[in-house]
Amino acid sequence: MEDRLLSIEDLILYLGVNRETVYKWVNEKGLPALKIGWLWKFRKADVEKWVDQFAHKRPFADKKKLQRAAEYLINHLTKE
Repeated sequence: MEDRLLSIEDLILYLGVNRETVYKWVNEKGLPALKIGWLWKFRKADVEKWVDQFAHKRPFADKKKLQRAAEYLINHLTKE
């Protein structure tokens, strides 16, 4: 069931963080959450959208730098 709500335990496993980090993100960083009674629940799609805002999307190194790095590794790894 793809649209089910995630528990905090589900979210901890999904994001690979601890409980304190999840609560901090909810309170300080705006991680979207629903509080149902005393339980915190999370919509996976909302969490993914939130995470995408903070993802560091760095472009790959230019081809010349990548080529030089590859040549360096090949030269140093093949030396006896």
